[in-house]
Amino acid sequence: MAKNKPIIYFICTGNSCRSQMAEGFGKKYAGGDFEIYSAGVEAHGLNKRAVEVMKEVGVDISNHTSDIIDPEILNNALYAITLCGDAEERCPYTPPHVKRIHWPLQDPAKAKGTQEEIMAVFRKVRDQIDKLVYDIIEEARQTLKEE
Repeated sequence: MAKNKPIIYFICTGNSCRSQMAEGFGKKYAGGDFEIYSAGVEAHGLNKRAVEVMKEVGVDISNHTSDIIDPEILNNALYAITLCGDAEERCPYTPPHVKRIHWPLQDPAKAKGTQEEIMAVFRKVRDQIDKLVYDIIEEARQTLKEE
């Protein structure tokens, strides 16, 4: 963990899909300005479909690991962003200086239907995360400029 760069921490239940995609986009957009991490309340392993849909947009998350929340990273984060209701409810206490944000996104891992229908849900959620992550990094840059 870098000591001098602000941290953006993406948190989900199992750190397998949404938070992993957010970490991938975060690293893409951070440009070295931020340390980007993801974690889960539990570690469920990396979802293969998440890896596949991220690869479609040129972001490789295949080497990511599924990790549980690290209290040191959480307590030193600029932003702690939960991407599902379960993580929002179960995320540990954060100090007042950590800005907590919640993005209530659909869990693509629970999508039902044909392979095409399931992948469509993964792509929809991926695209939502892409925009949200881009916007939060721009907001964070602006906040740091104003300090």
